[in-house]
Amino acid sequence: MSRYLLAIDQSTSATKVLLFDRNGEVAAKASRAHKQHYPQPGWVEHDPLEIYENVQRLMRELLQISEASPADIAALTITNQRETALIWDRVTGLPIYNAIVWQCQRTSDLCDQLKRAGAESKVLEKTGLMLDPYFSATKWSWMLSQVEGSGQLLKEGRLLAGTMDSWLMWKLTDGAVHATDYSNASRTLLYNIYDLSWDEELCRLFDVPRSILPEVKSSDHIFGYTSPSGVLGTRLPITGIMGDSQAALFGNLCLEQGMAKATYGTGTSLLMQTGSKPSPSRDGLVATIAWGRSGEICYAVEAIIRSSGDSLKWLRDEVGLFSSFDELTAWLDKTPSNDDVYLVPAFSGLGAPYWQADARAAFTGMNRGTNKGHLLRAALESIAYQVVDVVKLLEQATGIELQQLRADGGAAGNPVLMQLQADLLQAHIAVAQTAELSAKGSALMGGLAIGWWTSPQQLADVNDYLLYKPTMSSEQQAMKLEGWHKAVSMVTGKPS
Repeated sequence: MSRYLLAIDQSTSATKVLLFDRNGEVAAKASRAHKQHYPQPGWVEHDPLEIYENVQRLMRELLQISEASPADIAALTITNQRETALIWDRVTGLPIYNAIVWQCQRTSDLCDQLKRAGAESKVLEKTGLMLDPYFSATKWSWMLSQVEGSGQLLKEGRLLAGTMDSWLMWKLTDGAVHATDYSNASRTLLYNIYDLSWDEELCRLFDVPRSILPEVKSSDHIFGYTSPSGVLGTRLPITGIMGDSQAALFGNLCLEQGMAKATYGTGTSLLMQTGSKPSPSRDGLVATIAWGRSGEICYAVEAIIRSSGDSLKWLRDEVGLFSSFDELTAWLDKTPSNDDVYLVPAFSGLGAPYWQADARAAFTGMNRGTNKGHLLRAALESIAYQVVDVVKLLEQATGIELQQLRADGGAAGNPVLMQLQADLLQAHIAVAQTAELSAKGSALMGGLAIGWWTSPQQLADVNDYLLYKPTMSSEQQAMKLEGWHKAVSMVTGKPS
């Protein structure tokens, strides 16, 4: 009897491969970072071949360290960085260009051009999304118009487009499957989330032929089987396909309308489950499909923060202010106040609630006494301030007052950040003690698909949470938020 589900978690900075047991616990995992390519200011790319090779190596490594065999694995699931887009040649199996990452701003001018032409209302009406370079359609449009030879390959019917889940499934099945799930399709600007189809009008708007797009299925669909010629050497069912943020929503067991989670990763996605009907998109919030399961669609409303953990990574890797997270913690302990220094981390523009793609990052409030500790604390605190902004936006849009926010992702393990988050929100923060909530969400969905569990209600006790309660006075909270909003105003040029 198979003991494990194998989950691939393909994220912005790295790829992880994990084994989950029948209790929903991680039995083994392996991870590997991939290179970030910045060919021009504001451009961000990944090498899809490097990512696939990492998946192959990690699966070999995982079997070795766990002493498991492919026969011990019941199914393979995938969760992925969502809007990152690529196009490949179905004949050679090679990408025509690097994958363009969700952070990339190269299509800002195209988005502005379409907005001036009055296209945004139509896009919003059909997809629930803003017209923004964050999403996939303009990336595909750019590749089809700018990559040499793409036009001829398109005429010959050789091109396939997809997000990272589609690419990995195509490779793992040796080209037998070109598909995606509702959660990923709903992030492309091309998928009508109401009639559940690739929209012909939008495909024409972005000059992306519908013929190159993947087939869309529920997250619990059996998409296909791994090729016996691959690393695993066997035909494993592939299921549990979900964009990483939606997978984290499911992994956090936000199974009832109004439940919300924040995934603190490279950026932060804050999602609130809205049930069987989508919430109207407004004020910078986007409507999206959370998942499809057992023939039913579950929707969510999302606020997107472009840069959160990435700000700390920048200070570590590019500026050299610290070398390890233990060193970061030591500096935070020595620097209990930001001394009115704020970082507005608009490294790739600002997402919700501002949606200003041309905004640029800045430290504000520095003086001659400002030191490394103040800059590090300002970067950490910027994560919490941005989450407060989008929670307030969600509350206004849905009419639901947040009582508890479920948190996951790397930065959710920082107690300084989580306590500040509880203080600034004046709400409880429940931090999942399982760090791998995106992978866990896809594994739980996959387990339901193959009958390991019969209903989501069976999963109620698979997570433990550490609870943070607010301790800050309302006066201090208001003062800190006022300083943050003044800093944002300096960057955006708009009143706070």
